[in-house]
Amino acid sequence: MKVFGTAGIRMKYPSELDPLLAVKIGNAVGRLKLAEKAFIVHDTRTTAHLLAYSLAAGFMSAGVHAVYVGTAPTPVAAYAAYKQKAIGASVTASHNPPEYNGMKFYDPEGYEFTRSLEAEVEKMLDSTPLYVEWYSTGKAYVDSSIVDQYVADLLDFVGRPPKQESYVYIVVDCANGASYDVTPRIVRSMNAKPITINCNPDGFFPVRLPEPRRDVLEGLLSQYSAFNPHAILAHDGDADRLAVLDPVDGFIRQDRLLAFFAKKILEERKGHIVVSIDTGFVVDDVVLEHGGTVERYPLGKTHERVKELGRQNVVMAGEPWKLIHTAWGPWVDGVLQVALLTKYIVETGKRVSRLLQDEGIPEYPWDRRSYVLEPLEIRDPVYEDLVEEVLKQLGDPVRVLDIDGYRYEFEDRSWVLVRKSGTEPKLRIYAEAPTPERLKIIVEKVDSALKRLAKKHGGRVVEVTVG
Repeated sequence: MKVFGTAGIRMKYPSELDPLLAVKIGNAVGRLKLAEKAFIVHDTRTTAHLLAYSLAAGFMSAGVHAVYVGTAPTPVAAYAAYKQKAIGASVTASHNPPEYNGMKFYDPEGYEFTRSLEAEVEKMLDSTPLYVEWYSTGKAYVDSSIVDQYVADLLDFVGRPPKQESYVYIVVDCANGASYDVTPRIVRSMNAKPITINCNPDGFFPVRLPEPRRDVLEGLLSQYSAFNPHAILAHDGDADRLAVLDPVDGFIRQDRLLAFFAKKILEERKGHIVVSIDTGFVVDDVVLEHGGTVERYPLGKTHERVKELGRQNVVMAGEPWKLIHTAWGPWVDGVLQVALLTKYIVETGKRVSRLLQDEGIPEYPWDRRSYVLEPLEIRDPVYEDLVEEVLKQLGDPVRVLDIDGYRYEFEDRSWVLVRKSGTEPKLRIYAEAPTPERLKIIVEKVDSALKRLAKKHGGRVVEVTVG
């Protein structure tokens, strides 16, 4: 039974994911015999408690003790797994809409499950669950103290900047999600003033979608900017992601943030950096300038490459919105990004856009689009035709990466990536170019081709989102 996508499990409730399936998944993960305990956190979705308790029942049925932590960011599950040599589990659908829910799992080293572990779980789901005898079932505990331990250790790792004469104001938008308490605490501990927006937990996500896209967040920019902050920091539902806006310049491209973090890390420790296939050349340029090396890997799986090479050999891994700082841990951590950025902003007193500019992080024209097709069944044939049509429209590339979709790189350093989403029924088109004019040509040609192919296969594009 196929349940895992690009990053964990994400399905609609209850048509795809229900309590019974959650029990079976917990039983299967427990039968891997990775650890004696499992720490369970969840986001604020309306189905979170139901599925978290169902997952706990599954763990206990396999003889694993279930420690219910409660509402907390997904990175806490990874941290708990690492610190307690346990299984970490987060009941979340991350940035998906509220009708979705899902799960992410971490091994006792703090790594998100690899594809091989996911395949073992899925194989078990195809068979009848195996329950341990009555005298071997796991016990249930309620213990949220791991959240405070996480916060304390994170602050010790990053280091608190000295207090400044005037306050630095940071707008924090938690998307009504799991970080509603933790992220404001982190900002306040970094000697900045958090201005909280959407920090009341609400699984209906009433103000904005939990996906921190450009088109979602820039619509709120006038409200954010009214507080005259140094930065606007916006999470997704479970806080493994972070998007950043400048009150004047708007949305900050995620690749520039990855390049900034890479620069800061490489100033302390030279080494190898792994990034996902959809990242731009700003990362390459900054990393190479500061003595590092870059490797691209499938989206949602950069942690696997870190595990293969070893944390001692990889100083950082990243995907748009996501950062793995291997000196902290091998997991994606959006709260860590908040701590690091707030520290640098407080220390310099600069708006985030000015900070990146003064650090020499270039900005190249870019575009990210997601397409929903109707009927959903035409997505795969449209994708297959589109990967060929792009070559007809744009010419021969100098390099092709086909590890996750198709990324075509051209002689002028422009590139376009065509891939199927692993978390939603969408087609993704990502592009970058050295000039706005070249980018416009790429986007218009690919957009036109995609819509034409949708019509050819008896359907149409019903939604396009940007960012």
